[in-house]
Amino acid sequence: QVQVVESGGGMVQAGGSLRLSCAASGRAFVRLAMAWCRQAPGKEREFVAAISWSGDSTSYADSVKGRFAISRENAKNTAYLQMNSLKPEDTAVYYCGVDVFELVVSGRPRFWGQGTQVTVDS
Repeated sequence: QVQVVESGGGMVQAGGSLRLSCAASGRAFVRLAMAWCRQAPGKEREFVAAISWSGDSTSYADSVKGRFAISRENAKNTAYLQMNSLKPEDTAVYYCGVDVFELVVSGRPRFWGQGTQVTVDS
């Protein structure tokens, strides 16, 4: 099993920035990719960004390209999502997912965290 814990959410004004963190642990967490997805009220969960184990491959939803950046520190088993130029429509619960790259990039990882709320105030 893999345990996943997100942190770093909060409330920010439109145009502001936040950085989310995702810490993973567990015996099964070996060379796995990590991804961020989000779910706004009344909407389905949607893919935001993903990063491979090595960090060489990344993928972003069109809605966040140029504003969000995903990175990771394998020594800390942690991934980050730097969110800049935030918009009210970015308001959602952000979830971190862990699995092989093919699954995380399609928004279908097996291991999820509990989520962290991001609210962007206009």
